[in-house]
Amino acid sequence: MSPTIISTAFALLGLLSGVLGDSLTVLRSPPYVTFQDGQWAISGEKVPDLVALTMGFSIREDLDWPGLAAGSLFQRPRANALIVVRGLDTLDFPKNISSYPLENPVPFTLDSVANKVHTLFAGSTPVVLQLAPSEERLYMMGMANTVFEDLPVTLQQIRGRLSQDGSVLTSLPLISLSRNNEADLLFLSEVQVLYDISALLQKHKHLAKDPAPDLYSLELAGLEEIVRRYGTDSPQYADATRILTSALQKFADDVSSVYANNAVVEVVTVKTFEAPLTRKSRSILQISNQGSLYNLAYKYDYDYAVVFNIVLWLMIVLALSVVVISYNLWNMDPGYDSIIYRMTNQKIRMD
Repeated sequence: MSPTIISTAFALLGLLSGVLGDSLTVLRSPPYVTFQDGQWAISGEKVPDLVALTMGFSIREDLDWPGLAAGSLFQRPRANALIVVRGLDTLDFPKNISSYPLENPVPFTLDSVANKVHTLFAGSTPVVLQLAPSEERLYMMGMANTVFEDLPVTLQQIRGRLSQDGSVLTSLPLISLSRNNEADLLFLSEVQVLYDISALLQKHKHLAKDPAPDLYSLELAGLEEIVRRYGTDSPQYADATRILTSALQKFADDVSSVYANNAVVEVVTVKTFEAPLTRKSRSILQISNQGSLYNLAYKYDYDYAVVFNIVLWLMIVLALSVVVISYNLWNMDPGYDSIIYRMTNQKIRMD
């Protein structure tokens, strides 16, 4: 076999692995947040760091990933929306958007980014909205409480929304999907949440004018139930992927429109999350009370080394300054080095 054929085969395998594997797709981004074209893989555990960098926040460890270029120091996005879709490798989005392979798809949350938003903008009214099928959570502050107070949070509330007026059951072409099946209702209820969030943002555009950035994190597992019930070769799966692709594109357009093209919208598609391999051990940062069974130390802050070095070298400099000043004072000649004694000696001679 010739070397040309071998290299072509490896190139095709690499292309297929990048297309068919789990992916991170950037649907919308402002002009000052640049994503490079290429098939650079990013680890699932690094996605929160990527979101933090796109919002202009600092991270503890450098993100060694060339897909995100250095952005502007004077502009930051007004919002970031991350949607995680479980049950498939990739969606049929347009070819002109940035998409990257996702490796090591372990479960992750944006709690660290949410904490940064709440800490840095505690005096403002940021919208921090996080919804997941396993942990129904809705974090809001200030004006966001009144805007999203009617948004269904639990699975029971979301399914109840489908029976109300203006639901997706009356506006979307369901075709093979049925409103009588549990898996279909779960999928459609999550699509309903996307439409409701878009409608609320369109109605309350004043949220985008707040100085604090907003964060939206949604995890959709309805398509995973469709695959589990019907399989990937079923017409239900084909109709569900078509509906979800259209809903995600509409959601991205609405969010970008509300925030005047100052929002980043990413979609992470994973067929299944991998359980991270962990080894139970005692952490050096573990908190413990005095007199505990294992006599563990108190928790150290991450800035402990910085503060320790500042205090250490400041004390060394002060100690050396005291030694130098004391030495000079000890060896000083009062008759020549002191203006007081010099004036006194002149006065004595004059007298």
